[in-house]
Parts: sequence; C-alpha cells; structure tokens
Amino acid sequence: MVLNVIWLVFFFGAFIACMVQWIGFGNTEIFNKAIMGAFDMSKTAFEIALGLTGILSLWLGILKIGEKAGAVQILAKIVQPLFTRLFPEIPKGHPVMGTMLMNISANMLGLDNAATPMGLKAMKQLQELNPNEDKEKASDSQIMFLVLNASGLTLIPVSIMTYRAQMGASNPSDIFLPILLATFCSTIAGILCLSFFQKVKLKDPVTVAWLGGLSAVVIALMFYFSHLTAEALGTTSLLVSGVVLFGIIVAFLALAVYKKIQAYEAFVEGAKEGFHTAVMIIPNLVAILVGVAVFRASGAMDLLMDGISALLGLFGAGNDVVPALPTAFMKPLSGSGARGMMIDAMKALGPDSFAGRLSCMFQGTTDTTFYIIAVYFGSVGVRKTRHAVTCALIADLVGVIAAIAIAYIFFPPGA
Repeated sequence: MVLNVIWLVFFFGAFIACMVQWIGFGNTEIFNKAIMGAFDMSKTAFEIALGLTGILSLWLGILKIGEKAGAVQILAKIVQPLFTRLFPEIPKGHPVMGTMLMNISANMLGLDNAATPMGLKAMKQLQELNPNEDKEKASDSQIMFLVLNASGLTLIPVSIMTYRAQMGASNPSDIFLPILLATFCSTIAGILCLSFFQKVKLKDPVTVAWLGGLSAVVIALMFYFSHLTAEALGTTSLLVSGVVLFGIIVAFLALAVYKKIQAYEAFVEGAKEGFHTAVMIIPNLVAILVGVAVFRASGAMDLLMDGISALLGLFGAGNDVVPALPTAFMKPLSGSGARGMMIDAMKALGPDSFAGRLSCMFQGTTDTTFYIIAVYFGSVGVRKTRHAVTCALIADLVGVIAAIAIAYIFFPPGA
C-alpha cells in the first residue's frame, strides 16, 4: 500500500510539475523530456539488475556456506547473555530465545531470506507468551524484538556493495565500516529508548559490559578515524574493510572444513539464489526507477531538493547531504523505494561522490520500519503497537544523524 502511494505521488507530482512549466513558462518540451527519462531509466534498471547477477551470486554463495557451517548459531551463542537481559519476560530456556537469536544473527549476516521466516516464527512464539489479557496489545518482548529488527544492525551490507560495484564505484566496500558504525548507533538508540519505556535494567553487569564495551569500541574507532588525514583515513578504512570481509570468507570456509560441510556445493546452492534474486528484483527496480526518473526529469525533484536545502539552511546545515536525503526519507516506508533513490543518487552524482556514498549509508543504516511493523505484528494479529513505532522511528532518526556525521569523517566533501 505504501509503495503504491509513493509510486503514484511520483507520477502525479511529475505531471503537475510539467503542467506548471508548460502553462507558466511555455516549456513545450517538458512532457517529452519526462517520457524519454522514463524510457532511458527502464533500460538502465534492467541493465543494473542484470549486472547484479554475478556479484550477488558470489556473496549469497559465500553466505550460504556460513549458514550451513553454523555461523548463525555461533553468533547466536555469543549474544545470548545480552538477550536474556533485554527480554526478561521470556522464561529461561524457552525455544523462542533461540529463534530470535537466529533471526537477529541472520540479519547481521545479511541473510534476509533466512531471517524473515525465523522472525515470523519468533513473533508467533512471543504471542503465545504475551502476558496481556488483550492479545491484540503488543508485549514488551514483541516490541523489543521488532525494534531490534527495524534498527537494521548488519555486519555485511551485501546488496549495497553489490549495487555500488554495478554502478562503477572505485571500491564498492569502502562504505562497509561507516555503515557498521552508523547502524550500531541506530541499534543502541533503539535499545536505550525501549529501556526507558519498558524499564529494562541497564545497570545489570552483563548489560553494561556488552553495551558499554561495544559503545567504547565504536567511539574509539570514530575518534581514531577523525584524527587521520584524508589519505590515511581512506587507506586505513579500505584496509580494515578488506581484512574483515576477506577474513569472514576465510572463516566461513574454515568452519565448513571443520564441520565437514561440502563448501563448493553449498556455494553453488547459494549462488543459484543470487541469480533468482537478481531476476526477481527487475520488475520492482524498473517500477521505482522509472517513477524517480519521471519525477526528476519533470523538475519536481529539483523543487523538492531546493525546499529541503532552504529548510536546512535555516539551521546552518550544508547542502552536501541534500541529494542523499530522499533515501533517508524513503527507507522507513519502503525498501524498494529507498533502493531506487539510492541508485538514482549514485547515477546522477556518481557512486564515489559524497551524496552517492551517503545515500548508501542511509540505505544500510536502518530498515523498513513500517513494513516490518505491518508484517510482524500483522502475522499475529497485534493491532495495539504501543510505543513500538515511536522507538523504531527514534532509532531511525539517530541512525540518519550518525550516518551524516560519520560520512563527513570518512568521506569529507571535496577531499
């Protein structure tokens, strides 16, 4: 429903902008320009989707090896001490804890196809434990679980790196570390916000150790990188990203050997999913990018950006972030819409531009909040969401602010 409204807004907004330019300024070419923009972008969208096949197959093949070798289970065991404190309603040893941990771990590894079914299963198990007499009212555990999903904590932003590679980025993985730092800020903000509403005991030694330790690491990294020269920062960031990503691949392969998993067969199985995924996104990608192209060619996008720029100017903010903001505005509403905005920003300004990189960070920092709320709560009949939307949107806002600040550290405009 949301995506349908957004799509119609693109076309009706573009039509109104064309009419204004025709009647008010006598621009008789504007309608043809908008139509040609739609034709050109439909071809571009197909080429992008087709070009994704190889890179997407590679990464989904690697992730399938990790999944079958038990990487998700290992992550689940690592974070279990923290989760038992964040979900005090859940009885010790209840199977839902394992399901939730598997879901969060799969999200962290970028295994969306595996994460969603486990997330829906966990929500149903949580509904069985719902202490409210009115079962249409969300429990604290359900809200905590949902906000953790909506905050979008991801270790490997596979799809974003894939799109950057397809758009010709000099180093598609250079946004890996900045996204990790920004999405961590989003997740911590969600947890802190929920702890206020749900009176979670953050003073517990284990909770303090986990959240405090992770926060200290993030702060130290940001402090370190903020004091490097632009050249040293770029070199160090690329080194860290490369070592971590290559290290994950080697770790998955080593784990597969240890567990006696047929790594080659697992890779081929995952690579087939990559091909299927690339084909499946073609219709959505064409629809969204054509809508964005018409909106831009009609001049409506320029008017919107000028308005946002003027508003930011009142607060003394620069215009560097403005071209990337549509991705941030769209992400809580629609993943496909935000992806279209991200690709449009990279195509218009270049994948290695400040706005191009920032739009990628916006895409990777948070998740599709309203979609997750609709699907997860809708699957168990929960209608009274309480403070779920508030906390999720606060997490999104903090993630956006963090992404902007971190982008200025890692990719200063004009450097």
